[in-house]
Amino acid sequence: MGNNVHRTTTLTEKGDQIKGVGETTNQHDIITGTKPDGRAYTDSADHTCKNFTSSTEGTVQVGHSDRTNRGATGGNVSWNSTHASRGCSQENLVSTGGAGYFYCFAAD
Repeated sequence: MGNNVHRTTTLTEKGDQIKGVGETTNQHDIITGTKPDGRAYTDSADHTCKNFTSSTEGTVQVGHSDRTNRGATGGNVSWNSTHASRGCSQENLVSTGGAGYFYCFAAD
């Protein structure tokens, strides 16, 4: 809410739109590891695939680049924190609805 992050502004490093719900193959999950307010989790669970270093252990919190949610966590349309992945491997990220995309900000 209050931001301009959505389907047409969330692009790959090549400037392509990320395929979302209804497209083949849905890749709308973007890795952030954050709570909806953008801050890190402070509980004991792993929300970042071992601080973004593991492809075999843990899970990672993801958001939806198209801000669309069909049935997952009660209608949450957050771009940065919608649900956890099934795991950290490429296979798990794909099976959850992603492709391993990270969302990065650039600042001056």
